[in-house]
Amino acid sequence: MTTMQAAPLSSQTAISSGTARIEVLGRPFDRSDEILTPDALQFLTELHHRFASSRHERLAERQRRRYEIGNGRDPKFREDTRAIREDDSWRVAGAGPGLEDRRVEITGPTDPKMTVNAMNSGAQVWLADQEDATSPTWRNVIGGQLSLFDAIRGRLEYTSPEGKQYRVTAERTPTIVMRPRGWHLVEKHLRFVDAQGRAGAASGSLVDFGLYAFHNAEELVARGRGPYFYIAKIESSEEAKLWDDIFTYTEQALGLAHGTIRATVLIETLPAAFEMEEILYVMRDHIAGLNAGRWDYIFSIIKNYRGRGARFVLPDRSEVTMTVPFMRAYTELLVKTCHKRGAHAIGGMSAFIPNRRDPEVTARAEEKVRADKHREANDGFDGTWVAHPDLIPVARAEFDAVLGRRPNQVDRQRDDVDVTAAQLLDVRIGRDITEAGVRDNVSVGIRYIEAWLRGLGAVALDNLMEDAATAEISRSQIWQWIHQDQSTAEGTPITREWVAALVRETVDGFARFEGDRFDDAAELFADVALGDDFPTFLTVPAYSRYLVDA
Repeated sequence: MTTMQAAPLSSQTAISSGTARIEVLGRPFDRSDEILTPDALQFLTELHHRFASSRHERLAERQRRRYEIGNGRDPKFREDTRAIREDDSWRVAGAGPGLEDRRVEITGPTDPKMTVNAMNSGAQVWLADQEDATSPTWRNVIGGQLSLFDAIRGRLEYTSPEGKQYRVTAERTPTIVMRPRGWHLVEKHLRFVDAQGRAGAASGSLVDFGLYAFHNAEELVARGRGPYFYIAKIESSEEAKLWDDIFTYTEQALGLAHGTIRATVLIETLPAAFEMEEILYVMRDHIAGLNAGRWDYIFSIIKNYRGRGARFVLPDRSEVTMTVPFMRAYTELLVKTCHKRGAHAIGGMSAFIPNRRDPEVTARAEEKVRADKHREANDGFDGTWVAHPDLIPVARAEFDAVLGRRPNQVDRQRDDVDVTAAQLLDVRIGRDITEAGVRDNVSVGIRYIEAWLRGLGAVALDNLMEDAATAEISRSQIWQWIHQDQSTAEGTPITREWVAALVRETVDGFARFEGDRFDDAAELFADVALGDDFPTFLTVPAYSRYLVDA
């Protein structure tokens, strides 16, 4: 165990942290000491000393709001912030260097192979994902930081176990926008001990953000870009303000000009959809735009309304498309809000992916993605996400057709859009729950969790790219269908007993292999989908039970 006691970073930024410290509980491995340096641990200590208690307050507020929604109090546009929304004079900082043109962004985890592939992809931006596309094993968390450290300095190389060599060869590499873990996640391989001696797991958000900023901010600025972040799972402007305070402190501590750090906030929770302008306002010195995080947004709808009756029950996941009423209202409002304030509106990721060994699958994926990106570009989005390099030309063609040589279309105001609270909550789709939909949720949920337990955070299943968010949809739908006494279109009641039998049948049908985690995955899936209680995130119990080193 390594301990680092806090000391002032500079006379300009220091406040007394007494004997507060970060203790390293995770096992060391090759080059981990290059990330977990004494100075980096000191910086993490300062971040926790200053901001950990505010994080706990914000999480408690989340719980309170979720309880209110569950008991019949629908979210609405806030009266206490009406003046912010009605003041047409303010604008956000907008794009930093290298973020002016974001028409195609590739997303993916930060292991060395995927980092090289992303840097060679030809996309304008790479979302370097330490969150939903990363299984937060200790090696993935710190190894991802090493990959980014090397990639930023132009020296990343990787040799696979089969001997294949990977290196960055692109003349122009994407601008990196790193996504730290959300506020709800912890890093149990690092322990924060406060000045009073109280100890607890470190914040995953502060660890991911702090290590990346500390090691790379100055280097990124020197190379003509900057320390940029995707901020996940925000539920209120107060949570956004906490991030803004962290950015301001970090700039002071690291000697950066105010506003050097830029964030893109994912609007992927229902409460946040009602506070888009407020989020932009409190982060206005540091924010570049908002992103429509579609899969987590669907999960958030289910989570918040899971006990509110049959009218809030969604059909098969495949039927919850971007054109259903509540998703249409949410994305239209996002574009209008961003452009009104000078921010970029970034679209979401279609889950369809090509298969280089199956031309028919590839053609179908390209058709689906083309339609999705055509809609986004024509709705006013300034860019979009893809999960596979082969889809970059497809997405780019749709945005090129609308943007031409312009880097974005922020100047396109959507004055024709007027979204009400009722429209954001209109979850009527009029489609059925099918037995195939139930079986798909069980199969995808178990297979994704199995891969996650082996350290894989982004997994291609049935020609779709699955991550933690889509697994959350799978298990939360099952929970809601059971507790709202739903039946399939074929007439089968969706009961705990029936789904438990499907879990056993599904696992029995898998081709097993040495080292697989199907038994653990099935047990966890049953816990989070079939239990009386509803864990707010499946990754929380999964992480504590399976990914924390003894």
